[in-house]
Amino acid sequence: HLSAGKYVMAVAGTHGKTTTSSMVAHLLKQSHVDCNAFLGGILKNYNSNLMLSAESDLTVIEADEFDRSFHWLKPYMAVITSADPDHLDIYGTPEAYHESFEHFTSLIRPDGCLLMKQGINVTPRLQEGVKFYTYTGALDTKELSTSNSQLSTFYAENVRIGGGEIFFDFVGPDVRIPDIQLGVPVKVNVENGVAAIALAWLNGVTPEEIKHGMATFAGPRRRFDFHLKKENIVLIDDYAHHPAELKASILSVKELYAGRKVTGIFQPHLYTRTRDFAADFAASLSLLDELILLDIYPAREEPIPGVTSQIIFDAVTIADKRLIRKEELLEVVAAEAGKLEVVLMVGAGNIELLVDPVKQILDKKE
Repeated sequence: HLSAGKYVMAVAGTHGKTTTSSMVAHLLKQSHVDCNAFLGGILKNYNSNLMLSAESDLTVIEADEFDRSFHWLKPYMAVITSADPDHLDIYGTPEAYHESFEHFTSLIRPDGCLLMKQGINVTPRLQEGVKFYTYTGALDTKELSTSNSQLSTFYAENVRIGGGEIFFDFVGPDVRIPDIQLGVPVKVNVENGVAAIALAWLNGVTPEEIKHGMATFAGPRRRFDFHLKKENIVLIDDYAHHPAELKASILSVKELYAGRKVTGIFQPHLYTRTRDFAADFAASLSLLDELILLDIYPAREEPIPGVTSQIIFDAVTIADKRLIRKEELLEVVAAEAGKLEVVLMVGAGNIELLVDPVKQILDKKE
């Protein structure tokens, strides 16, 4: 109802949708274009998940696939960032999950467009007249040497990572914007940034406004949220709660802080998700140098017999791992503080309530 009559820019996907929609909203809001926005996280630039405009009919919305709620939208422009199966308690099968995204694409207005990450297992069902674009993150030299027909419509190149900063060049049809700086410098945000910049560009945001907007983007809370960024200790809080999100988060942090020990503190979210993806969670968590695994956060669910964090823990292949109760975490962190270098706290449950207490402990580290 709130979006009726507006030009809706809907960002959907298993993961990446909160950050990407927030980027789009910030790029539009700080430009001459302006927008309204309803986001799935509190954007730190505005201390809100709501933006209103008296002038603009553009409305950025995070389109959530849980319970098929994104089927109520009629997008003008839509983005699909990913479609890794999730919420199988609702959908039952991966095929039904993908079909839900395909139905979402059929709702795009005939005068609009779909921007989808290249390689996603979704076959668009677009109305006649809807434009279709693809995007990807950084393309390597081999990909750039292929024919243009194999390239994404929008992509990044010349990605430079180092010293806690990331720069890249944005490339699209008849546009190249060099030296874009990521305000939240984690590699996965190159991909999110390409999608957001593409939407901003298609809506008339200038290259200068795009560069300023990306550099000043502070991110949503709990999405690669830096709480400590000191020479001897880094603390990051992230909402990742799906195996693919975990993998992207861990690899991004390890690349940003190459050569430093990365300790992950993970709280699984939902019994059904743990049951359905235990092996995938273990594979992602095995990318860490050290793992501290907490009990499952149940959210809306009742316990399932035999489903505990233990089934993930047993399959994790790294030697430096421990399984503890949430109530034990602060004591463990205090005892190990001197050995910690980069700490990544991840999960969609109430682990966020422990971030500040952990920060206070680590901030005293000599």
